[in-house]
Amino acid sequence: MSPDAPGGDPGPVAIRPRNVRFDLRRIPLQWIPGHPVASNFISALNLILPEGERWFVEAFEEALPLVDDEELREAMRGFIGQEAMHSNVHDGVLWGYLHDHGIDATPFQRQVEWIFRVVLGPRTGLSGRRRRRRLIARLWVIAAVEHFTAVFGDFALNSRWDEAEAAPALCDLYRWHGAEEVEHRSVAHDVATYFGDSYFRRVWAMAAAFPLLMSLLVRGTHFINHHDPSAPTSEVALWRQGYADSRAGHLPGFAHFGGSLAAYLRRGYDPADIGSTAQAVAYLAASPASRMAM
Repeated sequence: MSPDAPGGDPGPVAIRPRNVRFDLRRIPLQWIPGHPVASNFISALNLILPEGERWFVEAFEEALPLVDDEELREAMRGFIGQEAMHSNVHDGVLWGYLHDHGIDATPFQRQVEWIFRVVLGPRTGLSGRRRRRRLIARLWVIAAVEHFTAVFGDFALNSRWDEAEAAPALCDLYRWHGAEEVEHRSVAHDVATYFGDSYFRRVWAMAAAFPLLMSLLVRGTHFINHHDPSAPTSEVALWRQGYADSRAGHLPGFAHFGGSLAAYLRRGYDPADIGSTAQAVAYLAASPASRMAM
């Protein structure tokens, strides 16, 4: 897809959930033909995100009564609606999709649940001050994770999956999700800074979020690869093929992630610089699933 959507910058847009449906029946596990690592890496990403998005929603619902800015409150409500829909959609289709290929994702899912519900979840029995401090820490980590979901969303909108004859329904699923991540890319950052703008907090949050996200993605990819006879079996072959997939435009590469990380660490960082709202809105207007939901 072209990075420039017709019509230029649409200006501020109302963030709202879209009640979409996807049918993943009869789609092969290697949904990007000839690219098992890219296929399984992205499937792993979407095993992780639903639980993470439920965590986002829980933290935002806790923060919402503490926000007096009505414009920000409205953006938060839209964010909550979109993230809840993302979680429900992925849970609704990806478990069935993997099950159709003989993969029981329960063991991996339990690990993800433990991280988001126990390690990163809210604590009971805390004083009001400590509860607020923990909430603010969670909001900053969410903002750091949302940086990467926006980066991936922009990548998905501009990927070359179609050239590889990737499954159209999965391309639409990931691009719909990615377009909404680009659409609401500033909200988590705005909420975190509302509770206390701090460069130290921003850097600390990325130091916590980046290794956690990358380790889960690598573990998830290995988990699916273990059930995929077409996937490389050695670590060297996996990384070599992943590099080739990124060069082919099917995965974001190290340079892509590294450049986005450097942008995040700049003092003048603005998540609005990631991707194009015009492109995201244009895709959401044209997405087969979004059009069916209208």
